[in-house]
Amino acid sequence: MAQTASDRTGSKMSLTMKILIGMVAGIVVGVIFNTINSDFISTHVVGGFFGMIGAMFVNALKMLVVPLVIFSLLCGVMGIGDIRLLGRVGGKSFGLYICTTAIAIAVAMMLAIIVGPGVGFNMEGVDTSGITGREAPTVWEVFANIVPSNPIAAFANGEMLQIIFYVIVVGIAALSLGDFSKSFAEGCEYMNELMMKIVGMVMAFAPYGVFCLIAKTFSEQGIDLFIPVLAYVGTLVGALFLHLFVTLMVILKLTTGLSPFTFMKKMRSAQIFAFSTASSNATIPVTLRSVTERIGVDNSVASFTVPFGATINMDGTAIMQGVATVFLANVYGIDLGVGGYITVIAMAVLASIGTAGVPGVGLVMLTMVLGQVGLPIEGIALILGVDRLMDMIRTAVNISGDAVVSTIVAKSEGKLDTAVFDDPDAGVYTESDIHFDPEAEERLAKSARPHPHLAE
Repeated sequence: MAQTASDRTGSKMSLTMKILIGMVAGIVVGVIFNTINSDFISTHVVGGFFGMIGAMFVNALKMLVVPLVIFSLLCGVMGIGDIRLLGRVGGKSFGLYICTTAIAIAVAMMLAIIVGPGVGFNMEGVDTSGITGREAPTVWEVFANIVPSNPIAAFANGEMLQIIFYVIVVGIAALSLGDFSKSFAEGCEYMNELMMKIVGMVMAFAPYGVFCLIAKTFSEQGIDLFIPVLAYVGTLVGALFLHLFVTLMVILKLTTGLSPFTFMKKMRSAQIFAFSTASSNATIPVTLRSVTERIGVDNSVASFTVPFGATINMDGTAIMQGVATVFLANVYGIDLGVGGYITVIAMAVLASIGTAGVPGVGLVMLTMVLGQVGLPIEGIALILGVDRLMDMIRTAVNISGDAVVSTIVAKSEGKLDTAVFDDPDAGVYTESDIHFDPEAEERLAKSARPHPHLAE
């Protein structure tokens, strides 16, 4: 009798639960180490061991991103077989990502205006040196940079929009060659399966990587940094949760009819990864697997919408920019007015397109927004201390938005397997993800050995 996922996981703790335990343990250990404030612990345990394991884990995830996106997207493009369908998927994805980002920042600014964080804030003792700004690109520059002048450089630098553009062109060209591309398509399918297998192997070490990342962050940051900007932090976290649990879930329910509770449960592991890495790009392998194997989105859709969303869908970052702008305007006593708020919304949406999904990029984008509305860029120093922890939360919101849009687009195109979505055990990580079959290994080894006559 075939063994079900529930049989395999029923007697042992699921990987998602192990990751969750690792995250909670990391917070506890990090706060304790921060309270102890030992030079030895800070240097050798936190900065040394925790830093090493955390960096290795994040690097392992980043190692998978480019090849996974390449082969998954190639399989998706060739699997669609209809260029018009690809155009519809791209158009719907782009429209939804821009709309959700605009909604996110508008709601965040309304909440910040109501709460009023920053009113009466004391600037004394705040170091505002060393903050540099960055000019916002024009809309023409944003779209011109999508086309790579050097695809190899785009792959090496992880320029996701350029990679997506080039791979789609290659996929369309392969489709136009018809049967001549059959071997190429089979090779891409194999490489896609191979990369997903490696994702499973990396995931086996996730609880330890997440523990070290979280413990290091809380050991270095502590909780004292939150006190001076408590109103800002509270407003930002409230806006992020409002967008995640209300706005996105209402949009999901209205457009697909699917259960938001089931959706959130199935995205839990990806959200934990996003929280621990604070990088949408590094979380792409986990998000892609959760969207396809847990939620049931066809790879022909998810292979495009997930990496695309990791680059242009910055709901969480846009929310931070909205709250931060209102906070700093209150601190400096500057009335932005309706025109200023509209400018912030437009700038945040524009800046989100083509901005890399890496840790800390939100602050770079914020300098663009502040410069446009005439607020001192030096004010970023006020929120710099707490930004790392806030970045972790908003990254989890970002990848959740990616998954929601992927699900909506797939449902509208008939590319969503509702049986997978309704199955609580679908796509659950098990020991089979890192299982090695000795007999299969032996057969492969024999087939790879040179023929005796050739060896002579």
